[in-house]
Amino acid sequence: MAALHPIWTGHLRLALVSCPVALFSANHDRGSLHFNLINPKTGNRIRMVAQDAETETEVSRRDLVKGYEFKKDTYLILTDEDFESARIDSSSTIKIEKFVDVASVDPIYFDSSYYLAPDGDAGRDVYAVLREAIGGTGKMALARVVIARRERAIGILPMGKGLVAHTLHEERDLNDADALFGDLPRGKPDPEMVQLATQLIARQAGTYDPADVEDRYEARLRAVIDAKLKGEGVSADDEPDPDAATVVDLMTALKRSLGETGKPKTAKPAKSPAKRSTKRSA
Repeated sequence: MAALHPIWTGHLRLALVSCPVALFSANHDRGSLHFNLINPKTGNRIRMVAQDAETETEVSRRDLVKGYEFKKDTYLILTDEDFESARIDSSSTIKIEKFVDVASVDPIYFDSSYYLAPDGDAGRDVYAVLREAIGGTGKMALARVVIARRERAIGILPMGKGLVAHTLHEERDLNDADALFGDLPRGKPDPEMVQLATQLIARQAGTYDPADVEDRYEARLRAVIDAKLKGEGVSADDEPDPDAATVVDLMTALKRSLGETGKPKTAKPAKSPAKRSTKRSA
């Protein structure tokens, strides 16, 4: 796997205690299926064209500006200077503002996740102390960090031997749940029925496995694509990944070095002593 590159580097600070840290994206593009829009008559990709909505005149994307629609079909044009004036100065320090109970933050507020790792060898001892202290309290640290010119609130939690930072949604980012749950009955349901449901839950209790969340639709779609490629006489492996080819070539070279051909070897008949002596004399 390719080496991870930090999206932010600086210091994690709790009061007067700080250590150098770096943020790394916790997830990556796993090679999900991507599709292009194709003209079926020619088999060529189509090109999206920037076009004026009223005059239908084609315009160059580099000439476009950003506008805020403050009323129907009426826009306020914003310049680069306007965006720059609202920019939050990037800080090189993640300052922990306070600690809250983990249970008090509903998981629905969690957005993206980042590994918060030590940046170099300096400060590893301090990092280990902070990680152990946060993990022992059952609290989540709240702080702020500027990522891609936007200031984001983050919650810091222990994960394994390290720390992970979750960006948090604002209240206004979430849809109103009362519109969906407000009409539900307020009284408690039948205790006996709750007990039966609890028993069913206990019967199906298990241990979480990452395979539980595998995208089965994508797996089936890949199978469909492979089948169609084979039907067209094309193999998805016609252009192997460079890394995969390297592994295969290395394995082949190792087997050849060991003299393995993939077939069982038959013992060669021993040469007669006379022939051996003849070869010596020669």
